[in-house]
Amino acid sequence: MPKKPTDLTFETALERLESLIESMENGDTPLADLVAKFEEGSNLLKLCQSKIQTAEKKIQKLHIEDGTTEELDDLRSES
Repeated sequence: MPKKPTDLTFETALERLESLIESMENGDTPLADLVAKFEEGSNLLKLCQSKIQTAEKKIQKLHIEDGTTEELDDLRSES
């Protein structure tokens, strides 16, 4: 993977995860490669879950009345 997992966007990480799953389901991958792909996939899954949780927190803080958002400390660090 060219970038560090934390540098990836949600969409890029999800595409890579889907690609890994497809290649693992193929059945032609040696065991050592399967383990490496599983590890990478696990890290990508954690990244995707984290980005979803962050987005959910931001949405929950949305002030419906005036359409503004309230910044959270962990959201500021990702900007």
